[in-house]
Amino acid sequence: MSQALSPKLKVWFDGACPLCQREIALMRRLDRNGAIDFVDVSDSADPSCPVDRSELLARFHAEENGRVLDGAAAFAAMWRVIPPLRPLGLIARNAAVLKVLEWLYLRFLRIRPRIQRLLR
Repeated sequence: MSQALSPKLKVWFDGACPLCQREIALMRRLDRNGAIDFVDVSDSADPSCPVDRSELLARFHAEENGRVLDGAAAFAAMWRVIPPLRPLGLIARNAAVLKVLEWLYLRFLRIRPRIQRLLR
């Protein structure tokens, strides 16, 4: 009798954000192996998370092998456990690539509120 593997990655997300809801729904569909434990922090904090709830809502966070990551590094960790996105996640291990992805993520955060308003 085989047991389900425990998730390799924990992802905290803002379930009240329409943009986040869509993205996490897509990631759930792609996560066919159940490698990710998705935790909605929109209503309350996750007591097992060492990061303040306001930070979780402001930036994307994930925990990979006991290490909390945020921003582009957290996305890259998520991509690494989703087979179709794994190559992108592996490429993002390169410091120069991750730096560019983080730069893009910071630019995205500036326009995120406008995108959220459009999706409501």
